[in-house]
Amino acid sequence: MKYWIGILGSLFIPISQAGVLEYGASLDQSVWKMTTDTPLECRLEHIIPGWGKGAFVSHAGKNTNMDFELKPLRPQARIQTVTVRSMPPSWRPGVAESGISKVRFYKQFDGLVNGQAAWTMLDELEGGYTPSFLFRDWYHQNQPITVSVSAVGFRSTYQNFLGCMQSLLPYTFEDIAFTILNYEKNSDELTPYSKRRLAMISDYLKADPQIDLALVDAYTDSMGSKWPNQQLSEKRANSVKKFFTGLGVDEKRVKIEGHGEKQHVATNETERGREVNRRVVISMQRWTPPEFNVEKTASR
Repeated sequence: MKYWIGILGSLFIPISQAGVLEYGASLDQSVWKMTTDTPLECRLEHIIPGWGKGAFVSHAGKNTNMDFELKPLRPQARIQTVTVRSMPPSWRPGVAESGISKVRFYKQFDGLVNGQAAWTMLDELEGGYTPSFLFRDWYHQNQPITVSVSAVGFRSTYQNFLGCMQSLLPYTFEDIAFTILNYEKNSDELTPYSKRRLAMISDYLKADPQIDLALVDAYTDSMGSKWPNQQLSEKRANSVKKFFTGLGVDEKRVKIEGHGEKQHVATNETERGREVNRRVVISMQRWTPPEFNVEKTASR
């Protein structure tokens, strides 16, 4: 089932062999490009002429993750099962094609291959093989169709993709969106654990421009007088803001407020309770386009 379209030059014409409509980049059309290279997302894209594009995507987080998104020019017209296979390169005659996975394509959503199957596709491409999607095309009277991902030009850009993955933050927005930091007694000095946590939040703030506001609310225990405690809470809130802005975060994205000894969350009768009450609460608001939310939720 291997095919070449290089003889067609830059003009793409789908080929039909034995009743199968085939789409894929020719030798001179095959391009891989890093379209996102940030501590939050790595995206490696490939154009499939006449059909759409595919992309390998990995996101920040504690767990290793990999997706391959297959985005057609025309939306999926129905739900169907798709076979993903690996086709051998022309310089390995006699080698048989092999199966990678079976996936579901959902109506009105991009195709998605995730987890181990996506990693297998990467390995096959690195070895010069061609991962291909086999299904029936509603737009061509249910004719069998093969959509192929070319290995030409893949290896050099793949190294950049791996480098990007090594720089992904090991936590997500959900991991740091609401954080409570604690202080040493009678001080605006954070505890060692809270300092590490604050550094994590700062890294994420710098990397994610969609976080439009970080709210910093500071509190004290009830030891001492109310007015000094109010001033201390404001000092603590300001110290967090200075930490953020000192690392390049726009001060307009940080809003602070000191609450003094109000809103205790534990008893002030014990040292442990007072330690819990000496705190700063950081909560972040993130703007996300509605269409992104809907598509991601449904496609996963």
